[in-house]
Amino acid sequence: MADGGPVRIGIPDRGSFEVKLPDRSFYFYWDDNADRRSVRGVDGSHQALEKAKAFARVHRERLNG
Repeated sequence: MADGGPVRIGIPDRGSFEVKLPDRSFYFYWDDNADRRSVRGVDGSHQALEKAKAFARVHRERLNG
């Protein structure tokens, strides 16, 4: 997991990053195979992680006021 606290990013190796908020989770799906990625319409792992971090950062700031 990334930082502790009320907003965390879980990093499973199953093709998604989980952003855990106090009341729910959001998933950012990825695939590093370019052919499948274009068909599925998902990001690569690096792009998905950056989106998950940005999402977590915004929600952490909201929670911390």
